[in-house]
Amino acid sequence: MKIDRVQRQLLSELQLNARVSNQELADRVGLSVSPCWRRVRDLETSGLIKRYVAVLDRRKLGLGTCVLVNLQLKTHDARVTDQVERHIHSRREIVECYALSGDSDYMLKVFLPDVESYAMFMHSFLLKLPEVATVRSVVALREVKHDTALPI
Repeated sequence: MKIDRVQRQLLSELQLNARVSNQELADRVGLSVSPCWRRVRDLETSGLIKRYVAVLDRRKLGLGTCVLVNLQLKTHDARVTDQVERHIHSRREIVECYALSGDSDYMLKVFLPDVESYAMFMHSFLLKLPEVATVRSVVALREVKHDTALPI
């Protein structure tokens, strides 16, 4: 999809603050209100803007521990991967999941209150998945960078 300069500006502004008023957004990108509104609607309709969300402070919600988990599967047929991915989608603690090439098949990003909670999650969920051969976990000590804005 080809994106023009104004679309890039609109997307950049909306990534920083999706609650900005249409008037303020129009002023920032140099458009009048109606064309600005139409262009944002076009970005939404095209699917370039997937949704609007609130970014929450996980620590204030009691989710102070971030664990990166690598899973290696026993087999790699479609039935197994579909089953594992259904299980992964069912758990709210897992906020991101990536299928990988290399030594691991999946990498998960898991947010929990503390390491003890992760131990319970690992033993009650991850290690009970019959398709999983190995689980390797790394606890993040601190968050150096977390940004939701894409480099457009």
